[in-house]
Amino acid sequence: MSSPPPPPPATMFSPSLVLTTCSRALLLPLPRAPRPTTAAATARVAGGAPLLHLSSAAPAPCPGTGRARRGWICRDSSLRGPPGVDPVADEEEKNKSKAEAVAAAAAARVASSGSGGGGGSISDWTTSVLLFGIWAGLMYYVLQLAPNQTPYRDTYFLQKLSNLKGDDGFRMNEVLVSLWYIMGLWPLVYSMLLLPTGRSSKSKIPVWPFLVLSCIGGAYALIPYFVLWKPPPPSIDEDEIGQWPLKFLESKLTAGVTFVVGLGLFIFAAKAGGEDWHEFTRYFRESKLIHVTGLDFCLLSAFSPFWVYNDITARRWKNGSWFLPVALIPFVGPSLYLLLRPSLSSLLAAAGPSDDEPKK
Repeated sequence: MSSPPPPPPATMFSPSLVLTTCSRALLLPLPRAPRPTTAAATARVAGGAPLLHLSSAAPAPCPGTGRARRGWICRDSSLRGPPGVDPVADEEEKNKSKAEAVAAAAAARVASSGSGGGGGSISDWTTSVLLFGIWAGLMYYVLQLAPNQTPYRDTYFLQKLSNLKGDDGFRMNEVLVSLWYIMGLWPLVYSMLLLPTGRSSKSKIPVWPFLVLSCIGGAYALIPYFVLWKPPPPSIDEDEIGQWPLKFLESKLTAGVTFVVGLGLFIFAAKAGGEDWHEFTRYFRESKLIHVTGLDFCLLSAFSPFWVYNDITARRWKNGSWFLPVALIPFVGPSLYLLLRPSLSSLLAAAGPSDDEPKK
């Protein structure tokens, strides 16, 4: 009797074919590489073995189950899954993105403030271009478009106002005489406003050549400096205050004489009869000299409140803000401010090494 055939060999699962991925592996397909800052950085075994590997050893138990499961891929709850699956991980990602955006915005603000400190910000550049455009338009108007119907009479008026002609029996218009002498005081007022607080530490352009030219050209010579002006003003010490020209410009006697003379000229023009004002209006429409001079007076009056404010700020005079409406009065307002403002010497004497508070 023949022996029965041996039974077929039982199907065996070789340990080498078991996928043991229970030690911190991601569910496939992998959405992205694990971040090194998370717990996934510890998912590699010693020696840098990959997260997915074949092993001949017995499969390790899955976390939380305590027993091995062959043919299964275990998921570690500490690892991040695809977007939308793990709300905690998504919230952390959003917070990190917000923090990066805030940091980038702060860096941009620091960079912009650094460039603005050098006088190169967009607002400074725009203001300079606007002022230059105004000045160019004014010069074109003065040279090409201003009325010039009486050139011979303009020459005669210029000689009379400059005292180059004697008494020939002709009576000059009183309003025109007042305007002429007030225009001679404006360069002194602007010198007292611009020196030293109107100087620029960010630009190599000095202010005094423009002040000298303003004795002839008025605002037409000063506006180019306004275009080039870059604050803040340089520091000043007691020795500089005691020297020329600051000693003269800071003097209350100079400011008082300027204010009194200017106020007297305004009263003299205001007391002129209606015929003189009517005649002056006709001169303004016909004469290039009087038209350009009147326009110059308006420009100097329009720019002076800004320089009064700049001087108040530079002197740290907190209670001087009420002078800003007064400075809108042509000539009288700025000259009154020069008379009542605190002197630089008293400011330096009152300020100590650690005194950063404004002068009251």
